[in-house]
Amino acid sequence: MNKIYILIPLVGVLVFGGFYLNFTKTYEARIAEAKAKVEEERKLKAKRDIAAREQAIKAAVEAQEKRKKEREEKELVEEGKKKARLEAEDRRQRTFDERKRFRDQVDRLKKDIDAVKAEIAKLTDEKTHHVDEQSFLRDYIKKAEANVKTYYDLIDKIAAADAAKAAADAAAAARKG
Repeated sequence: MNKIYILIPLVGVLVFGGFYLNFTKTYEARIAEAKAKVEEERKLKAKRDIAAREQAIKAAVEAQEKRKKEREEKELVEEGKKKARLEAEDRRQRTFDERKRFRDQVDRLKKDIDAVKAEIAKLTDEKTHHVDEQSFLRDYIKKAEANVKTYYDLIDKIAAADAAKAAADAAAAARKG
């Protein structure tokens, strides 16, 4: 039993020693791997910085070219505005002349419009009269048809009453006879 007290802690120390050795090997590998990763990130950052500088230089060159193009376009626009101003002055003069000519034409057309409006008013009155007459005739036809139906119903009632009287007379004659 005394040997058990020595063997169990000894076995435990050996098992712990195995785990410890395994841990220390992987621990050093992890530290080396972390250092390598940090070094790799530093190199990538340096490459990205270089690429960013190159892009900034390209962007500056493109911006300079863009400003040059904008300046040239602005000059073209100003020249176009000058031409447009001259053309606008010519169009204004032509428009003034045409306006005079069209005023006379407008006066003639207004007289024609007044004549057409009077004719339209006359036709509208006639249309209103015809519509009123047509609605009166529709109402009259409906009333006439209702009267005809009433007369047919009355005739049917009279015929039924005559038939009932004849049947009553025949029944009375059959009893007497």
